[in-house]
Amino acid sequence: MARPRKQTFLGILGQIVAETMRVQPEREAVWDVSENRPTMRIRSNRRIMLSPGGAYNGFPSISTAPLSIEIATTEAEFNQAIAVNSCIAVWCLLHSLAAAAHLALLGKFLMNRPSSDANSLNRRAFIAGTSGLMLGSLGAQGVWLPTATAEEEAGVQVFQAMGTRVGEVTDTTAIVWTRCTAVRTRLEGGVKFMGRPKPRMAGDPPEVTVPVEELEGVCPGAPGKVRLRYGRKQDLSDAQITDWVTVTEDGDFIQQFALSGLEPNATYYYESQATGAQASTTTSLIRGQFETAPSAKTPSDFRFCVMTCQGYHDRGHPDGHPIYPAMLALRPKFTCLTGDLVYYDSNAPRAVTARLARYHWERMFSLPRLLEFNRNMATYWLKDDHDTLSDDAWPGMKAGEFTYAEGQEIFRQQAPLADGPCYRTFRWGRDLQIWLTDSRDYRSPNRMPDGPEKTIWGDEQKAWFKRTVQESDATWKILVSPNPLVGPDRPNKNDNHANRGFTHEGDEIRRWLQTHVPNNFFVICGDRHWQYHSVHPETGVQEFSVGPASDEHAGGTPGEDKSIHRFHRVKGGFLSVTLKPNSAKSDIVFRLHDVNGDVVYEYERAAPVGG
Repeated sequence: MARPRKQTFLGILGQIVAETMRVQPEREAVWDVSENRPTMRIRSNRRIMLSPGGAYNGFPSISTAPLSIEIATTEAEFNQAIAVNSCIAVWCLLHSLAAAAHLALLGKFLMNRPSSDANSLNRRAFIAGTSGLMLGSLGAQGVWLPTATAEEEAGVQVFQAMGTRVGEVTDTTAIVWTRCTAVRTRLEGGVKFMGRPKPRMAGDPPEVTVPVEELEGVCPGAPGKVRLRYGRKQDLSDAQITDWVTVTEDGDFIQQFALSGLEPNATYYYESQATGAQASTTTSLIRGQFETAPSAKTPSDFRFCVMTCQGYHDRGHPDGHPIYPAMLALRPKFTCLTGDLVYYDSNAPRAVTARLARYHWERMFSLPRLLEFNRNMATYWLKDDHDTLSDDAWPGMKAGEFTYAEGQEIFRQQAPLADGPCYRTFRWGRDLQIWLTDSRDYRSPNRMPDGPEKTIWGDEQKAWFKRTVQESDATWKILVSPNPLVGPDRPNKNDNHANRGFTHEGDEIRRWLQTHVPNNFFVICGDRHWQYHSVHPETGVQEFSVGPASDEHAGGTPGEDKSIHRFHRVKGGFLSVTLKPNSAKSDIVFRLHDVNGDVVYEYERAAPVGG
């Protein structure tokens, strides 16, 4: 094993102090020492990073980057984490008096940690170092920074650069998603594509002329093994542990853990572990949490969020869309991601192969804000046209070599989604049931003449929807749809139930809702790049459009129509829905937010329990 090299702290202290001045702490920095592993949790707009062998005469380089979780997993990584977290301790001293407690906890951990090889930090050196830190004599102490480990040099380490995702949560079940990658973090210095793809003609050279692995944001997959530890206690002392599962290229190195036997209305903590296929030690850990749904008899008392339409180049912030920290701040129980989560066709480079399609997911969902959100949130995923193939696409179409069927398969891999139809329903307590419909798997071609045979949902999905809505005794019933049912939409569009091209089926569904659930049913839709609250003038069906994920992505409205719109805004943001029990009633509040979370519109209703 390569011998670590010693660097003096004095040479980099000036840089650290300068960088800490840029840090804007949002919440707290705490040490959580459990299961013989140190974990630093900090909420901040930026974090300090050490890169061994930087530009300062072999000293580590100091920079700031968006905050993401950092967990030491191997002896070598642990030593480097000590160096990194010593820098963070300086930040703590500058911003709070909590550093002493943090270091004391870490010191307790080290005093109980066996020294197994040359990379173990000497306990006496650590105590001296931390004492020096507290006394201000940093210049006399050294920091160990490891070189590459033998496993790294052998290429058997794997990571989880795309983080984790939690989906399909019920009162007793959930799915936890992860993917093994060959890199610890996304490639930031690769070939960058900006804006919309240029129109292309037959015979033009390919848009991408380098290997995909050289593109900015790429997270190449790697074969490995993964397992999950999960439990009710934050330190995972009560954890259940899955078996190790091998991931391969056949499944894009993805594993989805189906959890069952969970407790209703409970917070669960988890740790996703990854290692190389031939490795002997865990090389990557990610911790997260989620909440299960309350049982059908428990009054619904919570908030959830809905978002849609996130472009990559117009995301509004280098670290990811501002809606993600804004939604997290509201502490929703779950969030619906309502389609167009990547843009295969209108964000360069155009996905004309399955590999380029997967690259779009790697680039988007390795952004720091999305990583932080998805590891800590129960989610439900829906697809639309841009994250299946292309604008207004239907089954049988192609984009270059990339087929519609491949797009359907890739979405099922990327979303934490159970086997079975993409349309499904979930109960969240006594007062809420949501329906998630699919508008891509069963649709007729858009150019087909309208009539009884033309469909978006298909006969089976429509029959399922009507049957399950009638069976539900939830106070509030909400359809979360990738596409609008009410609109109004632009007159030149021909892809959804608010368009003339699907009038027959749209009228059928709206009239059915008017007849069977006239008072306690709402539609929440994605797809449209503006926010609105609309009421259908003939049937009274109410619909909320959540708006795009950034202001830069907003536009395309046909204009405000006061005969239909109760609210209309051409900006980005998201929707939150809050439910509160109120004696023998249930209150529900719909709020449209801007991208920073400020409320721009609010609509409130109350109904007797059970509707």
